[in-house]
Amino acid sequence: MAQGATIYSLTIDLADMDRGVYAALELRVARQPSESAAYLVARVLAYCREYTDGIAFSQGIAAGDEPALWVRDATGQITAWIEVGLPDAARLHRGSKRSGRAVVYTHRDAAQLCAQLSGQKIYRAEDIPVYALDRRLVDGLAARLERRCALSLSITEGQIFATLGDLSLSGAVTEHHIA
Repeated sequence: MAQGATIYSLTIDLADMDRGVYAALELRVARQPSESAAYLVARVLAYCREYTDGIAFSQGIAAGDEPALWVRDATGQITAWIEVGLPDAARLHRGSKRSGRAVVYTHRDAAQLCAQLSGQKIYRAEDIPVYALDRRLVDGLAARLERRCALSLSITEGQIFATLGDLSLSGAVTEHHIA
């Protein structure tokens, strides 16, 4: 019998000073059996950095042809296609064509990902930012993440400051581009 997803209930106090976004979020996030804790944390951090009306977690890994996150307008049209991890060129091409904006968040080697995608057929590749999340921040949060927890995130000047219980971490988010 196949193992089902594990549901995480996260209360997040978000203060994104770079964009002027302040919100108290109550998230229920499904972690698929094939998904690492670091990938789950990267998805949550991407959600918070991109938080806006209409943002939602898709079925992601479980669906296969959906991004990790997307933003839909009031008509249901996809306005942002947000990939997490190491997406392939075909997924980015499809996402960039289907939405007004495509973006990638990775907790892996962003330079290697950009080099791998360089020269591939990707619609508007030059317009797709690749954001590298600090690996120590992601791993630190992943090691302490519980199925129910409260997290405080402050984002300012490209830095994420996170507090989870008595743990305080910070890390940079650096922007890369597909050559």
